[in-house]
Amino acid sequence: MFNHRPVSNARFSNKSRFGGSSRFNGGRGGFRGRGVPVVPIHSFIKKASVQVQAQPVVAPTVSIETLLIDQRLKNNILNRGYKLLMPIQEKAIPPILEGKDIIGIANTGTGKTAAFLVPIIQHVITNPNYKTLIITPTRELALQIQEELRRFTQGIRLNSTFCIGQSSMRNQIYDLRRNPHVVIGTPGRLKDLIERRILNLSVFSMIVLDEVDQMLDMGFIQDVKHIISFLPAKRQSLFFSATVSPEINRIIQTFVTNPVTISVKTQETVSHIRQDVVKVEGGQTKIQVLDGLLKKEEFKKVLVFGRTKFGVERLGQELFRKGFKVTSIHGDKPQVKRQQAIRMFKDDVVNVMIATDVAARGLDIRDVTHVINYDPPATYEDYIHRIGRTGRANKMGTALTF
Repeated sequence: MFNHRPVSNARFSNKSRFGGSSRFNGGRGGFRGRGVPVVPIHSFIKKASVQVQAQPVVAPTVSIETLLIDQRLKNNILNRGYKLLMPIQEKAIPPILEGKDIIGIANTGTGKTAAFLVPIIQHVITNPNYKTLIITPTRELALQIQEELRRFTQGIRLNSTFCIGQSSMRNQIYDLRRNPHVVIGTPGRLKDLIERRILNLSVFSMIVLDEVDQMLDMGFIQDVKHIISFLPAKRQSLFFSATVSPEINRIIQTFVTNPVTISVKTQETVSHIRQDVVKVEGGQTKIQVLDGLLKKEEFKKVLVFGRTKFGVERLGQELFRKGFKVTSIHGDKPQVKRQQAIRMFKDDVVNVMIATDVAARGLDIRDVTHVINYDPPATYEDYIHRIGRTGRANKMGTALTF
């Protein structure tokens, strides 16, 4: 997304306002399981806070009006209320428009989706035969990109389709035969469509690989290499990742030519988040404490993380019985239902969403006021990923861990 206006830096607290002794398990509605480790949540908070202090956030200052793009595209951006370019957009859009390969190092929530969508749309406006392949690690991220693309292309002739698992193969084959300008998909389904000779990548001019580090973590890199081998040698390649390990760098370097490396990895998604813990008092249950929090006026849009698919589903049902507008996403829920849940949360039909770590990977939902770790994250990386769903685009957010 773009930036509406800069917001002042957050203050951090390692002290709880909720008092009492801490219990990570227990309580009706809790996701108790055998062998759940005790998580050093205070050390996670301290580590995140130290990193932020070393890397101040740069406030956006460059107007969208300065972009050298078609006026219809510019109007679509401005009509959504965006006025200023986020740092990744300011640095990435011009070289992408010039046809250069890009390695972008940026967190989710920094506006990187628009950083590659805007040049793609402009390329298609300039050349109606221009085609782009966008690969993402998760179905949810693919759908988010598709929705954002549609918003930016109002009144512009650009066809797109998404190719993901757990969705109709027949519909995707039909859409591909309509010769779309942009194909967005996950590695497994894209590989399947290539092997069926439905998707011909030899005519594509650009590839975008989003969340490369997540693809590596989820074991998709070999599939991605296989897919890229079908693309023409002369192409534009864009790679985006929150981190670039030596292994990721080796992979990227085999697919780019004289790339421009852009880094806006400033921990800004953490610097705008107030972190705290919620201690469950003796005699209380976790569900009772959560119920009390969600009834407070400031908890306007809340993402709650649980450890297991069963626990997420059960907690969602309990909160629904208590009268909350709630939905849930996890791996066992059909893709159509997951899409529906995310859309309801985005459009404020519900104001609470319960999720597992995997199901929420890459989610970019505006104006989430609170993230609640109902079950503590297993690792520091999971903690950072979870709390990064709030405090996005220079807005303030709060992350609480039970």
